[in-house]
Amino acid sequence: MTGASVGHVSVAALDVATGRSFGYAADTSIQTASVVKLDILEALLLQSQDDGIPPSAEERELAALMIQQSDNDAASRLWEDLGGVPVLDAANRRLGVRDTHLLDHWGSSTTPASDQLALLAALHAPGPLDADSRRFAHDLMTSVVEEQRWGVSAAADPGTTTALKNGWTPADADGGRWVVGSVGIVTAGGGPVLLAVLTEHQPSKDAGIDLVEGLSRIAAEAVRTPR
Repeated sequence: MTGASVGHVSVAALDVATGRSFGYAADTSIQTASVVKLDILEALLLQSQDDGIPPSAEERELAALMIQQSDNDAASRLWEDLGGVPVLDAANRRLGVRDTHLLDHWGSSTTPASDQLALLAALHAPGPLDADSRRFAHDLMTSVVEEQRWGVSAAADPGTTTALKNGWTPADADGGRWVVGSVGIVTAGGGPVLLAVLTEHQPSKDAGIDLVEGLSRIAAEAVRTPR
């Protein structure tokens, strides 16, 4: 983390096997950037379950572009087709998300790390999302393009695969300083750890990535128990 500005951060981690948790400003809201695309994906999957039919071929293609490549046009299309803020707010209540503030300009939404852990928990274990939905989301998150595999993956055991979604953008309202975040499910200490690291007010994208990865290692180390 040398040279990185701490700026504003929100960090949360949970070892799902032991229940050990770690948080630093875990309930502090940070701009989402593309991290919110995980929320869009889970809302899509919930709506499909409610309708009793799997996502259409077009929806699956858009979801893949949105998660694997962080395609903004695909995210906007799904956001609009789902029904925007009211529909995602309703989905979030079912997913245990309490303090996320969604905006129609979705990348400017705000969320705390604690809410991102709720979204990750919904993907890891039985709950609002059924097994097929969880498997679909997990497959997308474990196959993001190579250049977007930074972030919480830095905390993972060597040779393991991380399911993640990252976000990054310069914030005009913050003088062009960067929002950089990463959320995902990593294998640390031999078991699954839910991990969310959100930052803003960073001097550059690279500085933000360095900070996110350093905080990810600290948070994972704080909760993991060697098995």
